[in-house]
This record gives sequence, structure tokens and C-alpha cells, in this order.
Amino acid sequence: MLTYSFYENDGRVKRYAETLASRGDEVDIVSLKKTGQSFFERIKGVNVYRIQERISDEKGKMSYLGKLLRFLVHSAFFLSRRHLGKPYQLIHVHSIPDFEVFAAFLPKFSGSKLILDIHDIVPELCVSKFRSKSNGSLFRTLVKMEKWACAFADHVIISNHIWEEKLLSRSVTLNRCTTILNYPDPSIFYSRNRTRNDDKIIMIYPGTLNWHQGLDLAINAFDTIAVKVPEAEFHIYGRGSELDNLKKLVSSKRLQERILFKSHVPIENIAELMANADLGIIPKRNDPFGGEAFSTKSLEFMSLGVPVLMSETKIDRYYFNNSVVRFFEPENVDSLASAMYEMIKSEEMRKKISTNALQSVKSFSWGKKKQEYLNIVDSLIYGH
Repeated sequence: MLTYSFYENDGRVKRYAETLASRGDEVDIVSLKKTGQSFFERIKGVNVYRIQERISDEKGKMSYLGKLLRFLVHSAFFLSRRHLGKPYQLIHVHSIPDFEVFAAFLPKFSGSKLILDIHDIVPELCVSKFRSKSNGSLFRTLVKMEKWACAFADHVIISNHIWEEKLLSRSVTLNRCTTILNYPDPSIFYSRNRTRNDDKIIMIYPGTLNWHQGLDLAINAFDTIAVKVPEAEFHIYGRGSELDNLKKLVSSKRLQERILFKSHVPIENIAELMANADLGIIPKRNDPFGGEAFSTKSLEFMSLGVPVLMSETKIDRYYFNNSVVRFFEPENVDSLASAMYEMIKSEEMRKKISTNALQSVKSFSWGKKKQEYLNIVDSLIYGH
């Protein structure tokens, strides 16, 4: 498996790898490295090779692209050497970037089968990340790259059904495409008793701090209700390109004692922090990317029994309804502030939503989906 991510923090990649390893397959991960980590580590039967260090300090398109291209070259050489020593039957490439699939060119032309797993659809992501035009030259170029990458792969996995429709319309055929959501790990995200014992109302956001996630909207909404709910705090866990801007926004509103930025923590630890919160916040923008990007945080909150306050984007309305989450109008600060206040003040509403969600989330299960993934792997390798 090739992934431009930190393996230990990428639940989707871990789930595939551990599922394969648990049935006896030999699995290598080629991934990024954090400062101080070892080059090689064996984790739960999976061989993890960390070939390139990454610090998230990209300032623009070219610095972002440069790191992706560097990983493409490094992973291509590493993978080719490994393959020549002991040929791979299957290579599962995780996007972003989708052009990472071309790192497997030598194994592909010597018999290996390829899966391209699109976690985030790249043309729309880059339009959102770099505030480009949805019909501009960057978007058109990335759509062409997506088509080439999908054509090079033997099978494509996409991470939600709306994006599946989009891929089918422009880049891949139905018989070569499967939708697999990013499901919570049930060994980490499960309902448990709260250990916190205070009179505060804690709202929490765990995840990347990018513009499309809408954290600035949530901060402005909190500012609107802060005086009326002195017991409320908003805890933000994560890192990303908007961190400095968000901190400046909080400082300008003098909310440093109420809106707290916490350092990134491992997935096993964040589950306990989420479980002790009173309310999960998912304030995504409804742009061409954020409005269609499915947030696994929603299922994680539900699995923990924590009620969710969520932007009513296209993708979230596709999977959820008003009985399992509290929606607010996307990118509307007043709507978000009103929903925040309502949820903070109504313990009954929080309990009702969390109870309904805890039942609903049972249908979103990797245990039910993993056999479909294993069938894809086996059909590619053995032709049945």
C-alpha cells in the first residue's frame, strides 16, 4: 500500500492493512514519516516503511505539489526495488494524490494488479484549497489526471456515493468502481461512560484545520452566544493550513479562555476526549469539495454516543436526517449560533439525538463491508 499520509493516523489505510494481515496476507505500507520516527516498524502484523519526512508547512500550490512529486519519485524507486526482490501481487494506492498510482509502473507492467483508492476527489479539493475556479485550467488539468490515473488502475475505490456518481460521469466505468466509506474503528470508537465531572458544556472539533472545514464560522458563531452561555467551551484538536488564521480570529474576539486549541493526539486518545464532550461540531462549508466530502468524524461521534451539530451539506443530507444529527444552514453563522445555543440549553435534545444516532450508526460498519473489499482483492489476484 502506498499512502501520502502518516500510517498510524490514517484509519482508512490501517483498516485495509490490518484486515489483510489478519487473514495471513503479507502487507507492506509505504508512507510518510514524522520527525523522530524509525524508517521501519512492524505494527499488528503490517510492515511499515516510512520513506519521506513531512512537515505541513506548504505555502502555495508549488510547494504542495513539490512534496507530492518528491514522494512519487521516492515511492516509485522504493517500490520497484522491493518488487524486483519479491514481486507484489497487488498494490493498493491511496489518493491524494491520484497520480501516485503511476509510482507502481514497473510492478504494473510486470503483472501486479492495481487498486486506486480515492479518499478525497482531487480536482474539487484543489479548487477549494487554493480558491481556484471550478471551470479553470487547474481544474481541467486535474480532471484529465484523474481520468489517466483511473485508466491505469485495475479497480477504483471511491469514498462516498456522491463522488462515485461524479467519477462515473467523467473517469471510470461502473464495473471498475466500488464505493467504500471510511468507517470508524469499533475497537476505538464505542459508547462508554463519561469520566468528566464538571458543570461545563464542552463542544469539540477533532480533525484537519483547512478552510473548507469551516472552523472560522464556528468561532464566529460561538462569539455570538458566548455571553449567554458562560459555561460553554469550544475545544479544537488538530493542525492544518488555517491554524494561524484561526488563532488570530480567536484572539481578535478575546476568546482565548473559551476557545482552546489543543495539540494533535493519536486516534486512540482522541476517542476518549471526544467521548467526554457534550457536543460534536462539524461546520463544513458547502463548496464543491466540502459539500461533498464525507466526514468520518460524524460516524465516530455517533459511535461514541455524542450528539452532532452538523452543516447541512449535500453529502450529509444524503446519509443522515434530522433525527440523528442537528443540522444548521451551511455557511450561515446565525443559523449555527442558534443551533449551538439550542443544543447547549437542551440536554433532552442532546440525549434524543445521541440515542437515535447510536442505533443508526450500526448500519455503517466495516465488519459488513470488509468482505466486499476482500472479494475485490481476490478477484484481481486470482481472476474470480
